[in-house]
Amino acid sequence: MDPLTLFALANGAVAAVKKGCQLYKDIKGAAGDVKSVLKDLDDQFHHAYEAKGKTPSPAAKKQLVEEKERVKELNKRSNDTTNIYTEIGDYLGAYYDNYHKCLAVLEEEEKRSNTEVYTGDASLGKRALQRVLMRKQLEQMGTELRELMIYQSPPELGALFTDVEAMMKEMGKQQRVLIGKQMEKEAIKAKQRAQRIEKYKFEFGLIIAGIFILICLGIFWTWLYYDTQERWPNLKDKTNQKQYQIIRKKEAERIKRALEKMAEEENREE
Repeated sequence: MDPLTLFALANGAVAAVKKGCQLYKDIKGAAGDVKSVLKDLDDQFHHAYEAKGKTPSPAAKKQLVEEKERVKELNKRSNDTTNIYTEIGDYLGAYYDNYHKCLAVLEEEEKRSNTEVYTGDASLGKRALQRVLMRKQLEQMGTELRELMIYQSPPELGALFTDVEAMMKEMGKQQRVLIGKQMEKEAIKAKQRAQRIEKYKFEFGLIIAGIFILICLGIFWTWLYYDTQERWPNLKDKTNQKQYQIIRKKEAERIKRALEKMAEEENREE
């Protein structure tokens, strides 16, 4: 699991909660007697311009009309508060889920940084700073949600925040333990996979070396055959078979010694 991905998911959930809370408040504020709300807007507009002898600009009139239309539209959606309330709860749960997962991954990375050699592109100091900043930003998101839902929203949203926070806090502890175990297993598998790859590379290198040696031997024996034919054309006669066998035996022994020497040099290099 990538902490940056989990952080981005948590941040997206926070943005969705904020948007949902604002929509919930707007709908709740416009629900009920929409006529009184529209009248209140007209009164405010009148006191701001006509009561003071000012002529409202076309832009101000347009803004008033748009606000009235927005209030009417929100009033039509007064029955949507239940769905919005549920969505806020879902996004709030998603924030805490990714929050605890991200913290678990960061804690596991800190543990591994003390026992494993880091091979990434960023320096150790930069990675440590990223973990600290990420943790602070996640905590700041939680503080902003608390302020918004408890102190700046209807009471039911504050109660929702309190319930979800308490539930996810306990679940988060369990998730940290499980995620830690899962990351340990993944690290072991990754290490084993890397070892297998190195083994395959070594075996493949041996196969290539073997093929190369066979090709060289084939070329050598072919050359030896034709060279022998040119230098001793009568060796194949029955009267010269013994001498021919002696020459082949000497050449074979010389090749064997050369191959043994090559093997010893390769072992010393390894």
